[in-house]
Amino acid sequence: MKTLTTCILSLIVLLSFKGIEPEKSQRIATVPTQTFNHSIFNNLLQKHVSQEGNVDYKGFKTDAKKLNDYINVLQSNHPTNSWAKKDKLAYWINAYNALTIDLIIRNYPIKSIKDLKNPWGQRLWKLGDTWYNLEDIEHEILRKMNEPRIHFAIVCASYSCPKLQNEAFTTARIEDQLTKATKEFLSDKTKNELSKDDIKISKIFRWFKKDFEHHGSLIDFLNQYSDINISAKARIDYSDYNWNLND
Repeated sequence: MKTLTTCILSLIVLLSFKGIEPEKSQRIATVPTQTFNHSIFNNLLQKHVSQEGNVDYKGFKTDAKKLNDYINVLQSNHPTNSWAKKDKLAYWINAYNALTIDLIIRNYPIKSIKDLKNPWGQRLWKLGDTWYNLEDIEHEILRKMNEPRIHFAIVCASYSCPKLQNEAFTTARIEDQLTKATKEFLSDKTKNELSKDDIKISKIFRWFKKDFEHHGSLIDFLNQYSDINISAKARIDYSDYNWNLND
């Protein structure tokens, strides 16, 4: 009898284990992995960037050591193939923005990033074992991740750019943050004027048109994030780009 009871109990445990383990594994797999902590950069953005996206570069310059500390952390925690896409997106978006700020404060005061010689081609930062410039990060890494909303998250220190968010991007919130940045940019009437039949939009949409057409037309993309239903036959014009510093 004791042997029979033991066998029955063992069977119950085995069946229970087999029943719950796949759910447990699935549940664990869906939890985002925070591979990298961006709190240093987040604190700097909260301190030196307004809700409207105006950047206090003079303030950043006084905090240059803290910014450099963050860049050093980026250097020693370079993404690997094992990182999830969300981890990589957060890392590289924050890296692009932090390095752009670093480029400006190295040369501050200036009136425009275009006052610098080849600003996006200066290979000034070593992350992991590789020296990077801003072009590398934007075109060779971020754009190849097939996420067009990155264009509203990375900021080139200029007035006509999307606003610099005053918080760092994180793995856990990246989806909501990218959507928020995209909607804010489209609703900003100083950058985009939208109506059903006529739109005057940022040159970002012309420069990177192919990025916005992965799953339909440019109008299809705009309609995903705009409160206005734009006609597929709407006339498209592009606004002049203001390269003055976003301070």
